[in-house]
Amino acid sequence: MNWLERTVYGNPLADWLLACCIALVLALAFLVARRLIVQRFAMHARAVATPLNDMLAAVMAVTHSLFLVVIAFYAGAQFLDLPSKAERLVTSIAIIALLVQAALWMNRGIAAWLAGYLQAKKQTDAAGATTVSVLGFIARVAVWALIVLMILDNLGFNITALVASLGIGGIAVALAVQNILGDLFASLSIALDKPFVIGDFIIVDDVLGTVEYIGLKTTRLRSLSGEQIVLSNADLLKSRVRNYKRMFERRVVFTIGVMYQTAHAKLERVPALVRSIVEQQPKTRFDRAHFKEYGDSALVFEVVYFVLDPDNNIYMDIQQAINLAIFRRFQEEGIEFAYTTRTLPVHPSPVDAMVGNRP
Repeated sequence: MNWLERTVYGNPLADWLLACCIALVLALAFLVARRLIVQRFAMHARAVATPLNDMLAAVMAVTHSLFLVVIAFYAGAQFLDLPSKAERLVTSIAIIALLVQAALWMNRGIAAWLAGYLQAKKQTDAAGATTVSVLGFIARVAVWALIVLMILDNLGFNITALVASLGIGGIAVALAVQNILGDLFASLSIALDKPFVIGDFIIVDDVLGTVEYIGLKTTRLRSLSGEQIVLSNADLLKSRVRNYKRMFERRVVFTIGVMYQTAHAKLERVPALVRSIVEQQPKTRFDRAHFKEYGDSALVFEVVYFVLDPDNNIYMDIQQAINLAIFRRFQEEGIEFAYTTRTLPVHPSPVDAMVGNRP
């Protein structure tokens, strides 16, 4: 009897050799084809830099070698007459490999598209970029959750009962990790409502800085002194947030104190003088200037104007120019600034008065 005709697990050795040869040839062909395709897509993405080409190159790069080998051996197994249990096992392994590989493709595709979108929109649409980054994470979690359920269903688990049991267990888990879930939902609220986005300068209570990163649990600020400040998303939404990046103009109020000895005619000229100085500055809109009150040691004038640019450095340059101009004009007009003084009246005592009155 020829040894090739010997039966092993219901199939002649010749069929087993044929199946193995087919599987090995297909596996080698798949691996070589994958390498060539990945190189071709990468070269095309470098030559024609478009988001679609970059995404396709990234997706093809995550094609796993083990997936190709499993598919090759599954194809070889089709030339064998396997028992039902073995056939179901081989089919299940192939389906699981395909599902896992599909999840890897979709995950990388979402990540590549998200990276391209953030790169393109970070400067022009920071709010949209923040929203998309959070939704992208949620989409990847949903992909893997769906794949896991499909794998369990393929293995024969009752998905309906499993989902119901997960719902009951999820309540207990939610109670245990409610702080983490609070931060997670707070991040989603930040992404959808957009009270601030990456790049905004905000003040939260006594903390101020530029938004550098908005994560699922924390938001990170870069302070003016350089250190990174990490804030919980849930605590952040409970606080009063002042967003200076969205300020279109800046209202400025300042006061000037002049001496009580200033002549009435000069006092009358102060509001008009200050108004002319403010209106000469670029990017300003004068509001008012009034003799406000009699101070403890000065006649107080209050001046209000608007800087038509939210930039703090521009505001400080304008205020400095106004202060210098007021100082120069006051010198020219002979108007003196007030400074804090206190007059203490001294009365002679009765003894001193008697001594002073002696002949």
